[in-house]
Order: sequence, then C-alpha cells, then structure tokens
Amino acid sequence: MSTMETLAHLGWRPHFQSQVDPEDERSGARVMNVHRGRVEVALEVGTASIELHGKSAAMGLTVGDWVLLNADHSQVMKRLEPFGVFQRRAAGSGGEIQSIAANVDTLFIVTCANRDFNVARLERYLAIAHDAGAFPIIVITKADLTESLEDFVGPASKLSPGILVESLDARDPEQIVVLRSWCTEGQTVALLGSSGVGKSTIINTLSGAEQYTQQAREDDQRGRHTTTSRSMHKLENGGWLIDTPGMRELQLVDVGDALDDVFSDVAGFAESCRFSNCSHESEPGCSVQKAIADDKLDPDRLRRYRKLQSEDRRNTESLAERRSRDKSLGKFYKSVLSEKQKRKGGT
Repeated sequence: MSTMETLAHLGWRPHFQSQVDPEDERSGARVMNVHRGRVEVALEVGTASIELHGKSAAMGLTVGDWVLLNADHSQVMKRLEPFGVFQRRAAGSGGEIQSIAANVDTLFIVTCANRDFNVARLERYLAIAHDAGAFPIIVITKADLTESLEDFVGPASKLSPGILVESLDARDPEQIVVLRSWCTEGQTVALLGSSGVGKSTIINTLSGAEQYTQQAREDDQRGRHTTTSRSMHKLENGGWLIDTPGMRELQLVDVGDALDDVFSDVAGFAESCRFSNCSHESEPGCSVQKAIADDKLDPDRLRRYRKLQSEDRRNTESLAERRSRDKSLGKFYKSVLSEKQKRKGGT
C-alpha cells in the first residue's frame, strides 16, 4: 500500500460523509487490520497503529470499518455506521455475534473442484452475502485438477437466480483476470471459504504479493490453514481485498429476508400455498409440496432451507434473550447503586 491514499481510493462514499458534521475536523480512516487491543488504519496522510482502550475497545471494530480519529491520530473517537457487515454467531454457547468484515461491495465465495465443494455451505455463504448487501460471486478453484468441471459449476449455478460462477486455476494470472473487473479503484471485495480452498493464492495472483501459502495435503488435495486473521490488501486495479481465515463453524444469525433471497424458488412456491402459515409438510393446498411432486423443486433444497431457517431463528432468539437479560441486569445494578447512594446520603 502506498504511503498516501485519498479517502475515495480507500472506499469513502456519501454514505459515510453523511454521518460527519461539516465542521468536524476529526480524520476519517479505514481499519486495515484488527489485533488484540490494537488496530491498524489507513488515512489520507498514511497509516497508523492505534491502541484500543475504554470506549474504542467496546466499539467492536472489524476489518473494513470506517472510523474518525482525533487530531494526532492516536485514538479512535467514533465508528461510522457501515452500509453492511458480514457477521456470524461465534462458536460456543455464549451467543455473541462476531463481525467478520464491514463495507464490502463484492464477496468472492471460494470453493474447490474437489471434496471441499458443498452446496449447503455455499447456501450459507450466499445468505451472509445477501444480508450484508454484497454482490456474491462463486469462485471454484483447482479447476485444472478435475475432468468433470460441470459437476461443480452446474450445481453452483442453480443455487440462486442469476448467480455468477467462475471456475479457474487461481495460480494463473490469465484466468484470474475474470475477477479483476470487481477490484477497481475504491471497491472492496472479500473472500470467504473454508481453509485450503485457495483464498491466499487468489490474493497473491490479484495483488502480486507473496503471501505465505501451504501445499495441499496429498491425501485429499485440501490446503492447510494459512490465514489466521482478517486483513485488507491493496490490489493492482486500485481496489481492496479482505481475506478471512477459514472457518469451520459459520452459524447464521439475524439474516432477516436474506434466506428468502437465496431460496427464492422455495419462497416463490410458498406464496401460493393455501395457508399463510403452511409448514410445507402435509397441509392441503401446499404449493411447495406440489412443486416437489411435479419435479419443479428438489426436496433436498426445501430441507436445507428449513434447516437454515431453524438455525437463524434459534440463534436470533438467543441473541434477543441475551440482550434482554443484559438490559435487565443493567437496570438491577443501577437500582442497587442508587439505593446505596440514598442510604449513604442519609447517614
């Protein structure tokens, strides 16, 4: 990355400008890396590494965020509302929401033409992309290692109306050129996929960088985990690319209508059901079951849709319950402190 960038080059747009008072002299900056207790940011005058503490530590900053800094660029003063965030329910039982990346224009959903290819996982990634307002592109790597490429391209192309699917050898600059048109000046793209599918190789080829990659295991042609943290990379076309570590668990939460966007075929048939609360099982007048009987809808597609709906509903309800519990505890603590102060004032 060059030592100086204009805000427009970094991805600044009217959405962020509208959140800044014209008289505000604080500097706009974009988060490039997030470490434990520290962030690296890029701004017009260069870069800065800033320690997070107090209010800034509680902002939940993620790669791609836009922030305002104080005069000497030593402190994050405000996080600007993003136009979209990739998020998931963090692993474990705590129910916390983990932000993966913010303000992404295009999402490269990366998979391989081998045993990594998984339709259900791709549908999850598509739901996340739709929820974050990013344009999804499915990228199938290691296309040179299979003799039956259509076995992967065909199923991927059926996952969503008009979905764009690219198959390529990520090491070949001539093949990777199909992705460059999405990486123009001021645009931000992100890569999402499991470990070893070639995300780092795509970054190397797009940016000309020499990021460390590991050889695939001979037994299953899956690469070992390379990226361990999220970071932004400057691309030759002037755009920005966010890499993400491979994630074994990607729980959906609060994706709203994104699932209906991904499963628009199921949702479309459901609109014609006799009952508005049809569960699409054995109710009379169920258009979804009729579509399955007429071979217009794959029953496995319906099964995966239900599974993701149930998961999202469960995680979203858990999140709401936790927030309500935290709010109730906060009120309780305040009442206890208030009572103590009253007693202290009366003595």
